[in-house]
Amino acid sequence: MTEALFSAASLAMLDEACSGVLILGEGLERDEFLSSRLTRPEVSRLLQIIARLMDGLSPQAASRLPEIDWAGWSMLARTLPGHGRDADDALWFAVTSLTPATLMWLRLYREREPQLFAFAG
Repeated sequence: MTEALFSAASLAMLDEACSGVLILGEGLERDEFLSSRLTRPEVSRLLQIIARLMDGLSPQAASRLPEIDWAGWSMLARTLPGHGRDADDALWFAVTSLTPATLMWLRLYREREPQLFAFAG
């Protein structure tokens, strides 16, 4: 029961953080986003939260979400603390591709497997 609760709570936080990334990055071009003194650090913070949550999900929970790009999130977790072109590329990829795809799959899983997202008492 604790495992299910942890996964449900983690999945809810993932959904919220992914939504935040999309809201903050909406309508921004790459250069505008990367030069932003407010948006970029906040999006980076949210992406680090997502990467840590992804890493913290149990193997059983992760195996129930096979379409999630686990390798992409793992790479992002290693790249995000850095600076320079590689970090910029990884950050922009996460904003424009990795996060939207992850959120899409989370919402689809919520419809198909609501028990993964249920807080059991």
